Amino acid sequence: MKYPTVLLALSGAASAVNLFVSSLAPTFYNAACGPNPSWLTIDANRGLLFCQNEGLTSLNGSLSSFTINRDGSLNAIKNQTVISGPVHGTIYGNPAGRRAIALAHYTGSALTTWYLNGGGQFSASQSFPFTLSAPGTVPDRQDSPHEHETILDPTGQYIVVPDLGADLVRIFSINPTTLILTEKTSLKAPAGSGPRHGVFYNPSGIPGGTTYFHLATELTSAILSYSVTYQPSSGGLNFTLLSQTPTLGLLNHERINAPAGVVVSPDNRFLIVSNRNSTLFSLPNTTGGSPIPSDSITTFELLATGGLVFTQIWPSGGLYPRQFSLSPSGGFVAVGNQLSGNVAILKRDVASGLIGEPIARVPIAGNVTCVVWDQEGQLSG
Repeated sequence: MKYPTVLLALSGAASAVNLFVSSLAPTFYNAACGPNPSWLTIDANRGLLFCQNEGLTSLNGSLSSFTINRDGSLNAIKNQTVISGPVHGTIYGNPAGRRAIALAHYTGSALTTWYLNGGGQFSASQSFPFTLSAPGTVPDRQDSPHEHETILDPTGQYIVVPDLGADLVRIFSINPTTLILTEKTSLKAPAGSGPRHGVFYNPSGIPGGTTYFHLATELTSAILSYSVTYQPSSGGLNFTLLSQTPTLGLLNHERINAPAGVVVSPDNRFLIVSNRNSTLFSLPNTTGGSPIPSDSITTFELLATGGLVFTQIWPSGGLYPRQFSLSPSGGFVAVGNQLSGNVAILKRDVASGLIGEPIARVPIAGNVTCVVWDQEGQLSG
C-alpha cells in the first residue's frame, strides 16, 4: 500500500522524529536510539530503519533497528552495544540476497560490519581497529584515527572509509559471497586536510564506466576531486588527484569553515556540500526580533572530465548543517541544522540546480544530526 513521503530526523533530545511532507510537522517520536543518535540508514524496500547512537557520554555506542509503519511511526526491534562513536552506516551486498551494514566509528577509531539477518535482526561480522603512531598535522583534531563515513562504490565491490584523523581514505574489497571485507592500500589525502565525507560520480551513470571520487575535507574546507581506476581481481582502487576546490566557492571568509555532508543530485548533474561555522548569512525573522544567523550550502555543476563549476552558495536555514538530504525527485532539500535545532525544507529547481526559498523550518528539540527521506513506495512488514 502506498503512503505519503515521510522525513525521518534525528536529534539529541528526540531520538527519531517523523515529519510528513504533506503537513511539514512532527508526527511521531521514538527515543529508542538514544541518548546520542548520530545517523539513520533507511532500508525502504524492507520497511526498516537502522540508527546509530554515538554514545558521547558512555564507553560504547549502539546500533538499533526499527520497522517503519505505514503511518510513518517506528517500532523498535533490536538495540545492540557497539564500539563507541558510530557516526555513519551503509548497507552492502546482494539486494535480493545476503547483506550487511558497515559502520564508521569516529571516537572508537574503527570500522565494524554486521550481517543483516532479516526482519531487522543483525549479528556481528568483522571489526577493524585503527591506531596512529603520533598525532597528525592538526593535533587537536588528529590525535587518533577518526573514521567518519562508509561509502559503497558504484560497482558494489568496495567500501571506502574517510579517516579525518589519519588523513586517509581506507579501502576495503568486498567478498560477494561472504561479504567479508579485506583491507587494501589506502588513499593518502594531503596532510592536515581531514577527510570527512565523499561521493563517487559516474558521468554516464553506468557502474564500472569512467569514475571519479569527490572528497570533502573538513580541516581545509575543500573538495578534492580524483579520477578512479579499478585494479584487476578486486586488487584495489587507484586515485589520481585532479583538482582542489574551496567549498565556499569564490568567497573568502575570516571564520574557519568546516564542510560536512556532500551528495550528488538524483539526476547526476550537481554536487552539493554543506558548510558549517562560517555563518555567511542572516535571515529575516518572521516572528520579529533579531535576524536568524545561517550557514550555507554550495552547489557545483559536475563535469564529465571530473571537474567542478561553482553554481551557487545559499543559506542552509540555520547553524551547523551537519547533514542534509535531497528528496527523490531532487525538488526539495531537507537540512538538519544541528545548532539551531531545526530541519529546514528548501525548494530546489531541478533543471538549474539552484536552491531557493524555504517552504518550512521545523523546530526539533536538541541537536539535529541527520534527516532522511522515506520515499513513497511499497513497504514490506
